[in-house]
Amino acid sequence: MNGAVVSGAVTKGPRRVAILISGGGSNMVALADSMTGDHPARPVLVLSNDPAAGGLAKAAARGIPTAAVDHRPFRGDRAAFEAALLAPLEAARPDIICLAGFMRILTPGFVARFAGRMLNIHPSLLPLYPGLDTHARALAAGDAEAGASVHLVTPELDGGPILGQARVPVEAGDTPETLAARVLAAEHRLYPAVLRRFAAGETGRLDL
Repeated sequence: MNGAVVSGAVTKGPRRVAILISGGGSNMVALADSMTGDHPARPVLVLSNDPAAGGLAKAAARGIPTAAVDHRPFRGDRAAFEAALLAPLEAARPDIICLAGFMRILTPGFVARFAGRMLNIHPSLLPLYPGLDTHARALAAGDAEAGASVHLVTPELDGGPILGQARVPVEAGDTPETLAARVLAAEHRLYPAVLRRFAAGETGRLDL
């Protein structure tokens, strides 16, 4: 893949990746730190809906441009929030957008703007347990394994095509917290691996 079409223009060189976060940004760090050497992508923006998100400082320490659009003044007006979010995002001219712990539900119009270019990671083996409280739900169901999924973002919540999954065994005595910690470690392996393949034009499913 020699170029990517972005807003009608062809960009050369590494794919440009914008990463959206809401908190500490551990998956963002895993993604950013993977994009070195012969990796087919580079991070160009870390964007948060919380100006106090800890991940912003981690991104800045890595030399990645950062921006924040506080969602709270836009309460009840998601369209206005997303319009504000688009300003720094479009200025960064991303080829790929990675949602990495971004805790805002995006409207179908926003998702459509980046159709086929926006990835998300979710802490369950989708289609099991979309939404929140995934680890508690897996334990309550008596599942033998849990895990994480990377998928393309579509208007359906956590419902887009799956690009990769990592499985984690559920252990005796697990709590939602202990299971979450092991799944998070798997996320840090899975998301960079899927992004590398995706940036190189590979859309086949990866299972770890």
